[in-house]
Amino acid sequence: MQLRQIARLDEWYGLAPDAIFITGLQALVRLLLAQSHRDRAAGLNTAGFVSGYRGSPLGGLDRELWRAAKYLEPAAIRFQPGLNEDLAATAIWGAQQTNLFAGARYDGVFSMWYGKGPGVDRSGDPLKHGNAAGTSKYGGVLAVAGDDHTCKSSSLPHQSEYAFIDAMIPVLVPANVEEIVELGLYGYALSRFSGCWVALKVTQETADATQSFALAPNELDIVTPELALPPGGLNIRWPDPPNDQEYRLQRHKIDAARAFARANSLNRTVIDSRYPRFGIVTTGKAHLDVMQALEDLGINPRRAGEIGVTVFKVGMSWPLEPEAIRAFATGLEEILVVEEKRGVVEDQLKEQLYNWQAAQRPLIVGKRDERGEWLLPSTGELTPAMIARVLARRMRRFHSSTDIEARVRFLEQQERRLGAVRIDVQRQPHFCSGCPHNTSTRVPEGSRALAGVGCPQ
Repeated sequence: MQLRQIARLDEWYGLAPDAIFITGLQALVRLLLAQSHRDRAAGLNTAGFVSGYRGSPLGGLDRELWRAAKYLEPAAIRFQPGLNEDLAATAIWGAQQTNLFAGARYDGVFSMWYGKGPGVDRSGDPLKHGNAAGTSKYGGVLAVAGDDHTCKSSSLPHQSEYAFIDAMIPVLVPANVEEIVELGLYGYALSRFSGCWVALKVTQETADATQSFALAPNELDIVTPELALPPGGLNIRWPDPPNDQEYRLQRHKIDAARAFARANSLNRTVIDSRYPRFGIVTTGKAHLDVMQALEDLGINPRRAGEIGVTVFKVGMSWPLEPEAIRAFATGLEEILVVEEKRGVVEDQLKEQLYNWQAAQRPLIVGKRDERGEWLLPSTGELTPAMIARVLARRMRRFHSSTDIEARVRFLEQQERRLGAVRIDVQRQPHFCSGCPHNTSTRVPEGSRALAGVGCPQ
């Protein structure tokens, strides 16, 4: 893989090199250009529309969009920041209505909404209404949520999946910068096919990361499933009574999302074994942590297969597609689900396997073990060292070795050393990183600012 030299930091948007080196936020911009490129290659005359509200970890996205204006404008992609997340989501909803009327200049408008986790919370009404109404056939909506799991720049740690689930919006979870582009392109195709808005969860670690990878949008082979559709299809229509919207969403659109995930292997086995015994199910950032934990234990893919360890990577965390996960679970004695914060995948996995053949149903642990004790907690952040200790403990039932135990002792020793370091620095109450209220808001003389900041940031 060879990187080309560039003279300016924004030229990667206009080049087509073998590989480029970009951040997670820049990948979101590149995703828009890649979608436009795919549409034009398919003979579609589409436009793009982006609106949202800044907030860490997406605090610099507006800057990247403005910097890329000379590339976005020729692709008919318009960026209009919202006064707040609610109005931005409402504008995105409106962009999907363009082709309901005669005289539209474009075949469709693919759209991107973005907001910090608390902005997802406050925008529940337009998210629900927009998703229920649906997307246009050649439009599609990605709702990008910036999640701050460790409360690095927020008033509370937050996790957006449950808000999206409440709105019945499918959730894609990229594990790295490259997957922001890859899963984002799948997300637009999924949105067009199912008529759903599609969430793209971007954590602080992914947004701030950098990665070099090749960008070949047209080489991504996206499969459109064969599925019996209701009269009128799944996309936005008018008139469309609310009870009809609800029926179509719950009876057809979510099933279409599952079918799309199955056809495109969004959830798949990444480490297999000839004689599987112990399965690990991961998603998003936790997938990278699991792979690092296995490496720290001296377990490469070949050794994992030899001792009966398999790994399943979930790209669409909700709704969980049942066929792939059941095929993975076949023959396993135990499944450990490793995911950040609350157990979105774990809860669905237990539901998927509950009515399965009892003789084949494995033990499932994750946030808690079989005795109800905390195993991989929902609080704070999971680390490779924490996961490695849990993996070694769960594997002792069927496999142990002196080198793995030595590595566990080393990891424990390192964590004790880190725990002995006293940290006196505390984050003072203030507005979030990247928020314009940092400089625009002042506490009146004689007043006290004690409660929440009063905005989604």
